[in-house]
Amino acid sequence: MRQTEDIDKTLEALARQNAQLGGLAIATGAILTHLLQTMCLREMNPQFAATKIISNATKAIDDLKPGDDAGDAAQKALEAVKLYEAQIRAVLPT
Repeated sequence: MRQTEDIDKTLEALARQNAQLGGLAIATGAILTHLLQTMCLREMNPQFAATKIISNATKAIDDLKPGDDAGDAAQKALEAVKLYEAQIRAVLPT
């Protein structure tokens, strides 16, 4: 019985930590997106600046892409870059 209680407490602690990390990831993403939008808007050609940032990020992820074990993490990172690109371009003049 004691072991079950310990496992339950550990699972609850891990769930709290996971929720905290999820919140931090969302906040970091929002701040990063806003900073990148601000940087792009200050450029003479904001669309080109956004393209350069996104292509550099994509290349960095591709360069770091290890074997099959971390393939899911790399795929998630590429999805995040595409999401940031859409958010950045949403406020840029065309």
